[in-house]
Amino acid sequence: MIGQMYQALRISNSEFVPIRTLNYHVRRWGSPAAGKTPLVLVHGWMDVAASFQFVVDALKQDHFIIAPDWRGFGLTVSGGADCFWYPDYLADLDALLDHYAPNQAVNLVGHSMGGNVVMLYAGIRPERIAKLINLEGFGMPATRPEQAAGKFAQWMDELKQHAQGGMQLKTYDSPDAVARRLIKTNPRLSPDKAHWLAAHWSAETAPGQWTILGEAAHKIINPQLYRVDEMLAVFANIRAPMLMVEASDDSMAQWWKGKYALPEFHERLKALPDVTIRQLPDCSHMLHHDQPELLARLIEDFL
Repeated sequence: MIGQMYQALRISNSEFVPIRTLNYHVRRWGSPAAGKTPLVLVHGWMDVAASFQFVVDALKQDHFIIAPDWRGFGLTVSGGADCFWYPDYLADLDALLDHYAPNQAVNLVGHSMGGNVVMLYAGIRPERIAKLINLEGFGMPATRPEQAAGKFAQWMDELKQHAQGGMQLKTYDSPDAVARRLIKTNPRLSPDKAHWLAAHWSAETAPGQWTILGEAAHKIINPQLYRVDEMLAVFANIRAPMLMVEASDDSMAQWWKGKYALPEFHERLKALPDVTIRQLPDCSHMLHHDQPELLARLIEDFL
């Protein structure tokens, strides 16, 4: 065994909601009440809603918190999708807010991929957002029109590869092995938290075989070009004040090797009317795991 498991302080309610032909899994903490703005937390790529537990436990105030598993992640099954599209995340979020907060704006938080989704959503439905928080969601490097044919060709090739079983996720022989893999990826992650996350990030899919709860089709490239001019036009529609939280470790330098860097992202943020940028010390891209107490303080101070 890897050691003692983290003990959650606030237990979530787990429920399934019919959203756009899917049975969406959602975690809820707290209860709705008059005058209480819902706090909506959306996770990143190959993550799950339960990943926010450490931050939820560190919050000092009484919140009504909603955190879905995106389609094809966690306990939200995609229904056999062979690829995933950003517009679906936007429409799923819209339907979720219609269900949980039909007549009020929400405080919306997104990490990584989820951070990119919430920025788009806040520019498309500005009236639905009271305050916006982006955790390490930096968008993508700019693309060029001449890249379009190659990206579509790669997408079609990867669809065929997936159909032939060539894009499977790695399996592990125990939850402890999953936890060790999480620590290898993020050495700052304590063993108790890694063990707890492993129990929510993976499931036994065959005797003695644990698999991460993310469908393999998520590995397929998005064939759409990333058009910065379109993104900036959407960002300009955002009315809510936004908090941008960055980790002390520069994940963009690691990912993009100089093709896209923080100064360019900060330049894009100038399209928004009201942005505050904060950096958390001693943390990596998974800042909600590394510094949950500091992050919770930032969130509540901003709200």
